[in-house]
Order: sequence, then structure tokens, then C-alpha cells
Amino acid sequence: MSKITVIGAGLSGLYAACYLANKGFEVEVYEKNESAGGRSRVFESDGFMFDMGPSWYWMPELIDSLFEDLGEDRKDYFSLKRLDPSYRVFWKDDEPTDVPASLEELFALFDTFERDGGQKLKDFLNSAQEKYQIAIPEFLEKPGLKLNEVVNFPVLKKALKLDVFKSVDKDVSRRFNSAKARGILNFPVLFLGEMPNRIPSLYTLMNYADMGLGTWYPEGGMGALGRALAKIGEANGVKFHYNSPVSAFQVENGKVVGMTVNGKQVKTESVIASADYHFVEQNLVPKEYRRYSPEYWDKRRMAPSSLIFYLGIDKEIPNLEHHNLFFDEDLDAHGKTIYNHPSWPDKPLFYTCAPSKTDKDVAPEGKENLFILTPIATNIDDNDEIREKYFDVIMDRLEQHTGVEIRSAVRFKRSFCLTDFKEEYNSFKGNAYGLANTLRQTANLKPKIKSKLDNLYYCGQLTVPGPGVPPALISGKVVANQVAKNIKTYAPVGS
Repeated sequence: MSKITVIGAGLSGLYAACYLANKGFEVEVYEKNESAGGRSRVFESDGFMFDMGPSWYWMPELIDSLFEDLGEDRKDYFSLKRLDPSYRVFWKDDEPTDVPASLEELFALFDTFERDGGQKLKDFLNSAQEKYQIAIPEFLEKPGLKLNEVVNFPVLKKALKLDVFKSVDKDVSRRFNSAKARGILNFPVLFLGEMPNRIPSLYTLMNYADMGLGTWYPEGGMGALGRALAKIGEANGVKFHYNSPVSAFQVENGKVVGMTVNGKQVKTESVIASADYHFVEQNLVPKEYRRYSPEYWDKRRMAPSSLIFYLGIDKEIPNLEHHNLFFDEDLDAHGKTIYNHPSWPDKPLFYTCAPSKTDKDVAPEGKENLFILTPIATNIDDNDEIREKYFDVIMDRLEQHTGVEIRSAVRFKRSFCLTDFKEEYNSFKGNAYGLANTLRQTANLKPKIKSKLDNLYYCGQLTVPGPGVPPALISGKVVANQVAKNIKTYAPVGS
């Protein structure tokens, strides 16, 4: 039986390992950190449990189907609760807006924003749903290795409906006049790596994922997904090696035959790199086998990095929901500091997650768990002084909007920013969300999942289909099928 080695226990690597082990392959996973989950790891301190990265659970049916592909039922591992309201939006000079789970209530809300706002939203979501229903089956599971995956008549005919040459901003702006409607509908693309006027309208499918399919919370937090996959992997014989960074490849005849892990040599027959693509290719792969040059990587448009604060608060904070978006400053001005002129924003927008509003197990009784994130440019300065400056800026506005003094009640505090992304994940330029989802970096135009080395493949947020929780899982499935085909020992599902 062929031995497959997975580098990195992030969601894409976990899913690839589970998928291949379920098919009978011998799989071992080497993870540089102390636990599985990658960016969706969890840590605990002072009675608080914090999800380190992803906090939005979207596309539940898609994730359930991926569990089914493993012969598993997601319900056996964790339950889901739909959040209502889905999230709260704070404005500069107005009362906050709760975005309801019910579509009828949502249409009524948009009627308060502008004339016929509800009907406009209904039409907009119908279009977004059509894109979702085309893009998910037709494009999301494509390996991006051959031109005929996208250049054939049936696919091109469907692609014409995806508005890939129109921007999200143009699509939203031509339909809606009010700043609130535009702000809410532009929100999902904030982390896709470009200003809304440069992100293809295809990605309004995220609005359908948001409003049509709902915002959910997994019992036990977002880390439940990684824990479930690790458990499934172990049940199928996957061997996990934690605190085991890979520092070199041994290559013979165009194949990886071994790796250096903690100074020791490990033999392998096939390798899947779920770790940072750029790090693996530019540091582990011998130069003559690298597909991309340093100049190529430097020209990639990156999605944002993030400044994150994990706070344990000694009291409950009213006026916050589970998810809270602070749109009380200018979105365009903040966006330009990320994408046009990389620098720290003067007046940052930020997001606050208070999972203790939904899950009492993530904080001691009567206390609050806060995850605060502001998107920032990659590869800018990062030090404790800058972090503290922005902590004060954010606290001022958080206290202003909630009407509660918070700083004196901070019992636990940890920050995570560019330096940490680089150190803990070998993240290219300290990015948090992978490549920008621009037209020139979509589908087959992303870095290839196949290396020049015959038995090395990549998955994760720098390759197809892109960043996000469901795409990470799908990336693992796509690469697993490619590896299995290369080994030629079974016909993958759907072939």
C-alpha cells in the first residue's frame, strides 16, 4: 500500500488525510504546531476557550456533503445552531442594524433602507443563488490543471451567467442606492482580497451563502470541525505527528523520497503540502523543481492579514450579538490602506465575535469571550507598540457603541498579527486569507496543485479553490483525488 505524507494539519490537510485513509491508503500527517486545525485551532486560558481563526460557519449543507463523502454524518460529531440575528452592524451616527435570519424579515428591513429595497434584495439574491448553484458544482471541485476544465462550450455557457467581468460593487451599486444596503452587501467580499470594485460579481454568491443559507454556530466552537476530522482520520488509521516541522525534502529522479523532520529522515512515496504553498515551494523544493520564481510570488495580489485580539472579560457586555460588524468608519478609506497603499489604517473597521452569547461553555459564568479582528495589509510593520495603539482605538469605539466600560474588566488578553502568522503558519507575507480573489487569480490562474516533482501536490488557501472553510475542505478533496489518480490504485468518486 502506498504511503502518503501530508504536511500540515489545517482543514485542507485534515480532509485530504481522511479522504485517502477512508480509501485504504496509509497516511501520516506532520504538523509543526501542537494540535490539529491550522488557522482554526483552539486555545484555552483562565476558563476561556478561544477559536483562533475562522468564526463564521457558512454553507452548512456543503460541509455536510463533504462529511458524507467520508462515509460520515456530521451530526455524529457536532450540532449546529442557526444564529438569529445573523449579525449586528454598527453605524457611525445611527442605531445598529440587526440582520435577521428570516428572508421575509430581511426584505422588510431593506424596505426601510430605500424604496422597494425588499424587492431589490429578492432579485439580487435570486441572481446570487443562480451563481452559487452554477459555481459550486461546476468550478469549486475542478483541479485547475487543464484548460478544458473551463474552456468548453457547456462550461462557458454557464460561466456567462456568473458575471465574471462585472464587479461586485457595480452589481450592488446599480441595484441599491442606500449606504446601509450597499455596506451590508459589500461586507462578505471585504476579506476576499480586493476592493469591491475589483472583485468579480461571481462572488455575490457569498451574499446568498450569508442570507439564503444562513449563519450557523457549531456546538463547541469552530474548532469542532478540525476536531471531528482529526477523530475521523484517527479512526481510519491516520497517524498524526505534532510539533513536527518539515525542514527539507530529499529528492531523487524527480520525486520526493524523504523529508527531514526534527532532524530525522522520514521516507515517503507521495506528498501533499497543506502547509503554506509559498513556504514549501521556495524553501523545501530544490530550485530546479520550483514551478514559480520569487518574482512571480512578489507579484501576487494578497488578501488581507489581520490584527486579532482574544479577550476574556470579567463581565457580560450588553448590546453585542454573536457577530458584530463595526461599519462606523469609511470602508473605502480602510480598503485603500490594505490594497492600494499598504499601511495601517487611521480609522479601522473591525469585527467583534462574542461566542459566549451563544455558547456558555466558552467563558466562565457571567463573563464574556471576545474575538476582535481588523483586516490589515500584508507585510507592513508589526510590533507591540502598534498593536497597543490599535487596541486603544478599538476599545474606545467598542465602549462608545456598547455603553459599557470594558478595559478595566479585561481578565485575559492575547494579540495575534503579522509576525504570528509568519511564525506559526509560515504564512506568505503574513497573510491571513490567502490570495486575492481577482479575475487574474481565479480557478486555473491560481498556483497549480501539482508540483514539477512527480509526487508532490499542494492544497489550501493559496491554490484552488481558494480561502475559506468550505473551500479548504474542498481543496483537500480535490488534491486527494489527484494523488489517488497518480498512484492509480482506485477510481475516485464521480469518475
